[in-house]
Amino acid sequence: MDISVNANVVKITGNIKSVNDYQTIKTTVDALLQTHRSIVLEIKDSISITSSLIGYFTKLVQKEGIDLNILVGDKSLFELFEDLNLISLFKVRKV
Repeated sequence: MDISVNANVVKITGNIKSVNDYQTIKTTVDALLQTHRSIVLEIKDSISITSSLIGYFTKLVQKEGIDLNILVGDKSLFELFEDLNLISLFKVRKV
């Protein structure tokens, strides 16, 4: 997994699958939250996402009031968000 940041946009390429991936994404987003209340995550390739990230993103939106938008490139990941009824919560869109 690779991650890059431009303003409030976090671009993630490759598969999200390990605890290290979770830590990297969390650390990156936490740093952005120092200056932004709106975050856009572009998840280009990953076919899944860890449950710990889903929990972290849920906390950001519901407890901290962060405006989170997730853009997904893979149909399977979009369907996962759909199955978990998280499309509207995370403002998930296909790219």
